[in-house]
Amino acid sequence: MNTRSLRPIHRSAQRASTLIIVLWVAMGLVALGLYFGQSSALNLRATDQRAAAIEAEQAIQGAARYAAFVLTNLDTPGLLPQFAIASRFPVRSENVRVGNAAFWFLGRDVDRLSATLGRNLQPRFGLVDEASKLNLNTATLEMLELLPRMTPQLAAAIIDWRDENEEVSTDGAEDETYQRLNPPYRCKNAPFESIEELRLVYGMTMDILAGEDANRNGILDPNEDDYDTTPPLDNRDGRFDPGIWEYVTVHSRESVTTTNGTARIPVSPQGRQQLTSLLREKFGNPRANQILGRLGNQNPPGLLNFFVQSGMTVDEFVEIEDAITAGDGQTPQEGLVNVNTAPEAVLVCIPGIGTDMASQLISYRQSNPTRRNSVAWVADILGNQRSQQAGRYLTGRSTVYSADICAVGHLGRGYRRCRFILDTSEGGLRIVQRTDLSHLGWALGSQAWQQQQQQRQLTQNTR
Repeated sequence: MNTRSLRPIHRSAQRASTLIIVLWVAMGLVALGLYFGQSSALNLRATDQRAAAIEAEQAIQGAARYAAFVLTNLDTPGLLPQFAIASRFPVRSENVRVGNAAFWFLGRDVDRLSATLGRNLQPRFGLVDEASKLNLNTATLEMLELLPRMTPQLAAAIIDWRDENEEVSTDGAEDETYQRLNPPYRCKNAPFESIEELRLVYGMTMDILAGEDANRNGILDPNEDDYDTTPPLDNRDGRFDPGIWEYVTVHSRESVTTTNGTARIPVSPQGRQQLTSLLREKFGNPRANQILGRLGNQNPPGLLNFFVQSGMTVDEFVEIEDAITAGDGQTPQEGLVNVNTAPEAVLVCIPGIGTDMASQLISYRQSNPTRRNSVAWVADILGNQRSQQAGRYLTGRSTVYSADICAVGHLGRGYRRCRFILDTSEGGLRIVQRTDLSHLGWALGSQAWQQQQQQRQLTQNTR
């Protein structure tokens, strides 16, 4: 065979092989380029998300300082029934811009909290009064049992958790019960330090704690009204049904000083001399003597009791209310419920109020917003006998608030949420607790979500 005739064929085969190798190399390089390009795009997106999250964190810090400024500059310290009330400067609580970021104070509509229907309602924005809730460290067993979703066994277990002894209450739980758990632990036998501590109490479940309000934003979101399609499990009745988390606190306390920093005067017999001077200064000797004569040597357990026993008019009582206390004047009173901000479910738990009177108090509050700066109006609704029962548990003032702050960074990204407890009971302001709630997911409702999407689209279109 002529070898010369085979050379073109051999050369063609070499060229074909070379072409195939070159194509494979080119495809490999293209694949590597695509891979690294995609990796760079993902890193860029992650970096952008991280930058947005940092912006949101800084916005939350700024919002906490803003809330502190508001609380320490109120015209009437201790009086904040709604966060939007402030006469000396505008108070903003919704979609407040801070550079490229924005923040919200996630609040509550306390007058409708127990009867909110429909999933289309949007969240309320503002600070939340901790005195509007029942204090886990001071509430009696009977009061705890009246909370929504509460059982007698769980209420008894809460009492056993916070008391100092190891005696088991009826239906309660002490060390013997907790040691049988896996893993075992001991009963605390000391006051609650946070409401999150309730998760350790025997018999407590997330269903009891959170109810249908999985993200704890005070409204019924779509996933909270779809039965078992998405968590949480709900009954799909279109009704907002929160857990006891919404109604309890460990931070309610009343200051022993007035708004100008002077010590409050006890209305007990021990403070009678100072009280006499105050009454004579405000109302003159004849009227002061009338009031003191009605009081005698009685020791009113609450300011509402003092008001009823004294025979004062509402206007007279309001004039001295900030200057007096039913405590000893030295130790802050713990656990008083602010009747001006408490939801119906909490008012039901107060002795002397109950289910039949709680709704009447809410209705009166809604119809007479200007009266929501005192505890005296309650006597008009409850009458003297019921007021005497309820008085020891009620106040018209607040010094501790929670700021549930949500924030986003640029283009509505990097969502973050933190809850602060702001305490003004000692004159200044202390942040006594910070809890990260970002893991609960979006809590600002559908309108805020749509606003962020529209703003993102507008920003991208202008670039």
